[in-house]
Amino acid sequence: MEENINTDHARIKALEKEIQECRFIKNSLLDQLKFEKVLAEISFLFTNMPASKFDEFLKKGLRRIGDFLKVPLCSLSLLSEDKQSTYSYHSWASKDLEKLGEFIQNPSMLWPWSTNKFLNGESYQIRSPADLPPEASVDRANLERLNVNSVAAVPLSVGKSVIGCFSIGTLNSCRTWSEDEMKRIQILGEVVANAAVRKEKEVKIQEAFEEIQKLKDQLKADYIYLREEIDFESGFHQMIGQSPAIKEVFSNISQIAPLDTTVMILGESGTGKELVARAIHAAGPRKNRPMVKVNCAALPANLIESELFGHEKGAFTSAEDRQVGRFEVAHGSTLFLDEIGELPLESQSKLLRVLQEGEFERLGSSKTIKVDVRVIAATNRNLEEEIKNGHFRRDLWYRLNIYPIMVPPLRERTEDIVLLVDEFVKRYTRKMGNTVKRIPCGVMSVLQNYQWPGNIRELENVIERAVINTKGTSLQLLDNLSPKKVPDEGKMADLTLEEVERNHILSILTRTNWRVSGSKGAALILGVNPSTLCYRIKKLGIKRSSKHEPQP
Repeated sequence: MEENINTDHARIKALEKEIQECRFIKNSLLDQLKFEKVLAEISFLFTNMPASKFDEFLKKGLRRIGDFLKVPLCSLSLLSEDKQSTYSYHSWASKDLEKLGEFIQNPSMLWPWSTNKFLNGESYQIRSPADLPPEASVDRANLERLNVNSVAAVPLSVGKSVIGCFSIGTLNSCRTWSEDEMKRIQILGEVVANAAVRKEKEVKIQEAFEEIQKLKDQLKADYIYLREEIDFESGFHQMIGQSPAIKEVFSNISQIAPLDTTVMILGESGTGKELVARAIHAAGPRKNRPMVKVNCAALPANLIESELFGHEKGAFTSAEDRQVGRFEVAHGSTLFLDEIGELPLESQSKLLRVLQEGEFERLGSSKTIKVDVRVIAATNRNLEEEIKNGHFRRDLWYRLNIYPIMVPPLRERTEDIVLLVDEFVKRYTRKMGNTVKRIPCGVMSVLQNYQWPGNIRELENVIERAVINTKGTSLQLLDNLSPKKVPDEGKMADLTLEEVERNHILSILTRTNWRVSGSKGAALILGVNPSTLCYRIKKLGIKRSSKHEPQP
């Protein structure tokens, strides 16, 4: 009987042990299932994480890890390449620990013992600061200042290189972690670290893409302007002359070109102000980049600001794509603002800011763009008179007129006409395949006695038509250039530059029977685009009876 009781008792003990083992296995499985669930949640969270919301998603992930591990503190720190500081630090705490960040930023100084541990690839845990060895006195003091008790930390590696550390801690209780728990901490830390590294790579890729796009825009813009340079180089581009007036211009160019000073080029239409600007650029420190040109008179007032400073997509109704402005294109180079007197008042203040501070914003954007641009401006207007009339800002004039260069009209350098005519004849003879070999004295005399209200541009157009018209080897003029007296200075003094320009355009229109474009049109004589001439006719209020409207 007693033997049976002992046998039953042994069986009960074995059954109880078996039940305990089953419970342990069940709890282990449940615990493993919870861990795998958390791991899946964290992995899914970071898999769908946009780089722009990394901090928000990481905070959620650290909070979820802290809840699972039943700790009030989780932190991730990634080391810089020199291993002396962190370039990325993130933490979550169930209580306010604002000071924690400053203690993590310099690990080698504030946590020398702990840093040495994970740099050597060692995991560690401490139950309380008092358990730290004597050589960890600095770490102990900082833990006590933060009121942190227990800590478990694991190194994070990519390949054989340690990139950071993942740690958890308690604040009001002491605790130790089993070997299995440390393995889980390691796995969770690696998932978080991989997300952080991936985010850093995405940021670098995005920055690289933006830089590539910026370079692409720059190359595209440079290509456009280089094409313009090629077109320009195919024409007459050298400044020719030996008169005292033009030699004075050459001297000014030589003096100012090596500097970065803003230059204002003054002179009548057609005197070669753009040639002067190109000569300054070509002899200056920015000559390896193409000079960028903007004709302020050729653009409608509502587009000039977009042309100069660019715009973002959707900045206005017709802005279907982002456009880089001329100031961005000219970064590191020279920007030539031709006909600066035509710049609308509303755009002048923004131009003044660029000249003063070297920065601006694209239309539709709040991002400030900094540029390094040398500005050369040109005008045929009396800007001081424009200032008096309220059409031009005085402060902008002072900024632009640092080094003025006056380009003389052709009537003041008649000794250069022979050289210019010879050059033009050679150029258009080569271009058209004509056989013009001589310029009769009578023809040259007519050319020298004419007053050239359109200056060099008009002279070039006259010679081009003459070469086209010539049948033999001697140049034959197509235009009837009767000698004209220099206008009375007293009368000229009563006229503004705008009135002089208006009278000149009106005289050319009358000569061409109001034909604007074509081989016999006023635009060709004046050396401007037909659309530009139409714009100037409208702006200057030039009109005639309806039956004699300008012909296309």
